[in-house]
Amino acid sequence: MSSFNIGDWVEVLDDDISGTVKGFESDGRISIETEDGFELTFLSNELVGHFDDAIEVDRSALQDVIVEETSSNSKKRKSTKRQKSIPPMEVDLHIHHLTNSTKNMSNFEMLNLQLDTARSQLEFAIRKRIQKVVFIHGVGQGVLKAELETLLSRYNNVNFYEASFSEYGAGATEVFIYQNG
Repeated sequence: MSSFNIGDWVEVLDDDISGTVKGFESDGRISIETEDGFELTFLSNELVGHFDDAIEVDRSALQDVIVEETSSNSKKRKSTKRQKSIPPMEVDLHIHHLTNSTKNMSNFEMLNLQLDTARSQLEFAIRKRIQKVVFIHGVGQGVLKAELETLLSRYNNVNFYEASFSEYGAGATEVFIYQNG
């Protein structure tokens, strides 16, 4: 399966995200909780662990790799770079995920809580240079979706569109954040 255990501290390769391993998904992904309390999933080859033990290297295996790399570099070969697919950050805006009780809240207060959450999560993604965020808002009457689109249209560095129907159904908006420099 993977060389990680629940509770291990890990960092995401090629990204400024780190956290604690929380669990293992059935599809082989590893669930981590970031320092900011977000739960994200990654493939094991996208993570690197921080272990207190010294790293041991099998010198014969290392020599095999060096010989293989040297011989493959001497032969001309076509580049087969693969596009790395980074999973998007998901933010569920359903009200029952944001508060324990809506008993004394008006519809206006609930909508404001959902929009404030969306705004803060988007700002977090921009700060942490996370490129894709999926806001799960549900279908309903479309009020939250319309207000979310109004909020997103205020940002010059984002594009937003319907998220994948096969993954999220009809009630999600995907946001692509353009990184500056």
